[in-house]
Amino acid sequence: MHGFGDARPAVLIKIATTHTPRSHDPNAAIVLPADLRETVAAALKEDVGSGDLTAALVPAGRLGRAKVITREAAVVAGRPYVDEVFRQVDPAVVVEWQVTDGDAVEPDQLLYRLSGPARSLLTGERTALNFLQVLSATATATRRYADVLRGLPCRVLDTRKTLPCLRNAQKYAVRCGGGVNHRVGLYDGILVKENHILAAGSIGAAVAAARASPAKVMIEVEVESLDELRQALDAGADMALLDEFSLADLRAAVALNRSHPHGPIKLEASGGVTLETLRAVGETGVDFISVGSLTKHVRAVDLSMRFEYAD
Repeated sequence: MHGFGDARPAVLIKIATTHTPRSHDPNAAIVLPADLRETVAAALKEDVGSGDLTAALVPAGRLGRAKVITREAAVVAGRPYVDEVFRQVDPAVVVEWQVTDGDAVEPDQLLYRLSGPARSLLTGERTALNFLQVLSATATATRRYADVLRGLPCRVLDTRKTLPCLRNAQKYAVRCGGGVNHRVGLYDGILVKENHILAAGSIGAAVAAARASPAKVMIEVEVESLDELRQALDAGADMALLDEFSLADLRAAVALNRSHPHGPIKLEASGGVTLETLRAVGETGVDFISVGSLTKHVRAVDLSMRFEYAD
């Protein structure tokens, strides 16, 4: 058995027509990244460059076919990237998928078949596998965390600790795995941290400055104590990040949040959370638990492409 639970509701893939993801919303449609084509083009430029010298050894007219399997249990993410790789390499390549993003798969399971010009199959092979291996690894890690929180209203949240130039791709994969996206970058949300508070003079002043910003986005404050949480609530913050709180302090923070005149706001627990401690943190009543390792500590899923000539 693959060891992954049934798909949570957020894993059902709904590709939105808009390219603007809604952060912290577990019910938002899973948005196909707007930079998908550019990301794939950059990866192909990196690998193929001025041309595939080795594939040129294959006669131009030869046809091929291939199948891609997984050698280990995983959760699939990255179909649109594989499709785009072969679309850009050669539209004549046909990709026949046997799984969809968000599916849990087992060792030796067939993921997709390829057919078309042999040169094109070989040229696109590594770039396509790179995307599918990394994004499936992100989805797989996310599913493990999401399954631990099953039955609780708390959800696992990603961070900005992503691989360079794969921010949107990995955030897409987090959704495929059953997680929830935090802000995409520095442009679509405000997270007030210690240095911002020092510069402003106080939590209240920092939140007031954020409110005065022309960008009408969520304002979150990172707090390190119950007193700082109270200040964030007094200031009218939309959300608070509880940094390195003990379980007892997390429970106290939830109680304070519920009783405060400006509460409740959304609470995010962060700092040193592991699979072993995750459930206990979720049971304190926080809304989210952010886990940087979902996208930062990635071990690519072991996939294999088996190729043969078709003529």
